Amino acid sequence: MGKLIIFSAHSGSGKSTIINYLLTQNLNLAFSISATSRPPRGTEQNGVEYFFLTPDEFRSRLANAEFLEYEEVYQDRFSGTLKAQENSMKTIFNEADTGSIRSCNGNPWGLVYSDAIAENVPGGVNIRPITYDLNGLKIAANVYTPADYDATKKYPALVVAHPNGGVKEQVAGLYAQRLAEKGYITIAADASYQGASEGTPRKGDKPQFRTEDIHGMADYISAYPGVDANRIGALGICGGGGYTLNAAKSDKRFKAVATLSMFNSGQVRRNGFMNTQLDSIQTRLKEASDARAREAATGEIGYLGNVDFDALTDESISKIPTDLYREGMVYYGKTHRHPNSTFRYTTSSLMDLMSWDATDNIELINVPLLMMAGEKADTLYMSEEAFEKATGTRDKELFKIPGATHIQTYFVPEYVDQAVAKLTDFYGKNLK
Repeated sequence: MGKLIIFSAHSGSGKSTIINYLLTQNLNLAFSISATSRPPRGTEQNGVEYFFLTPDEFRSRLANAEFLEYEEVYQDRFSGTLKAQENSMKTIFNEADTGSIRSCNGNPWGLVYSDAIAENVPGGVNIRPITYDLNGLKIAANVYTPADYDATKKYPALVVAHPNGGVKEQVAGLYAQRLAEKGYITIAADASYQGASEGTPRKGDKPQFRTEDIHGMADYISAYPGVDANRIGALGICGGGGYTLNAAKSDKRFKAVATLSMFNSGQVRRNGFMNTQLDSIQTRLKEASDARAREAATGEIGYLGNVDFDALTDESISKIPTDLYREGMVYYGKTHRHPNSTFRYTTSSLMDLMSWDATDNIELINVPLLMMAGEKADTLYMSEEAFEKATGTRDKELFKIPGATHIQTYFVPEYVDQAVAKLTDFYGKNLK
């Protein structure tokens, strides 16, 4: 539970000087912003020093019971604390410890994507690392707020689910930031059992957990100060796209659903990429079952997808036959490497993955659906199959990004710009 510290003294005695100093000392303190009906003085900004309301606005909010406390100091000069500020304080006191997730590039939040936020500035798009509880686990996430964010106003919000093996500091963060620049409050969270989020055994990759992660992001962002809970959308990238489709089948809080380079994890783990492992399904299921038996009997955790990124060479990468995995090795192993990002997942996860499919019951999605994929992506067939089966909505579009492969939609400016433009139009129409 957070502690409340109150500074009380005569006007001009130095309260603000002391408070501003303490806020710079990394003490996990936050300033509760009061509302006032007086006009701004000098360089004061709305939402920074105070929330500046007219006397009539103040009275209107009083009538709507929006204040925790207030006082009319003298006629038409009100001062008080908005209830929205209480929720904001709860969020702030749950900020994450980013010390363990910083990457080698020196970004204060470990962000590895291009043009990532390097500092929070008043009036700009800002990032707030936070944690929240989900089914007994502490989830690590980043919330992005738009320019001139005002907690007393109402904004549409988006949840962004990261690819398999990825973390919030990579492509999910990039799209979350870019969409915050368009006026949305966005959240990107590390999947449970992965990244900086809690859960053991580590690197569990089970559809039920990844789906619940998306529900959990919706839980959290719905209560975030300034979010209009009736205007929430979802964006899933790669494996996060398949899990977003699954979440959206039942979670009707999502009024618009989009995917980018959707990867149907169940189908690929079962059949192999491009259906190349159909003859070994039963063998791999037996391996997964044996791995779970060892976990139960001895506590030994078996892993698949072990890749030594330090051992990768240009020659070894060039021999990988598919664009997805060849370019993925470069993205995850070199250009956008993050210490919490890995291809490893528990062998026993295959028991859950191989019996699951992102397109099962996809007709339950009855809201606007946008599926985007690279025109040249070798994963395009997965988006095409899902799109064809999504018969529950008449408002759907499959947008093929000209010239792009799967991984290129993660970072190449030309393709990212096209995807963001499409998403901006899509959410703008459907999250009014």
